[in-house]
Amino acid sequence: MSIKQISVFLENKPGRLQRMTSVLAAHKIDLRALSLAETKDFGIARIIVSDVMDAVTVLKDADFIASLTPVLAVEIPDETGGLDKLLKIFAEAGVNIEYMYAFLGKSDGNAYMIFRISDTKNAEAKLTAHGLKMLTQEDIESL
Repeated sequence: MSIKQISVFLENKPGRLQRMTSVLAAHKIDLRALSLAETKDFGIARIIVSDVMDAVTVLKDADFIASLTPVLAVEIPDETGGLDKLLKIFAEAGVNIEYMYAFLGKSDGNAYMIFRISDTKNAEAKLTAHGLKMLTQEDIESL
């Protein structure tokens, strides 16, 4: 039940990130989550969007290099210690997190964590066994 994250490679120059968001906005594609990592010469924008396939298409048509990566989106209570409880489950299950980032729901009292894990199916099984909710692509589209 992984979802698709889009990784967009950006030159580390003024205006490149805004150009990417402008392309998405012009095509009415909503950003749900964004993480930006950079080096001296380039950056990687990792994005979760309302319509993955349209986003990849319009980004590539606008000459961006974009790729899809499976990630887990996990719902957690937006409360003190919510992330700690989730990370404890990962640690006890022996699941290694390559990277993660978060976003908030629209007012449902939940936060959502995006995790890049090498074995998403195994991690998902271990998390759902603890009663955690994994978001589907359809859930993301309706947020």
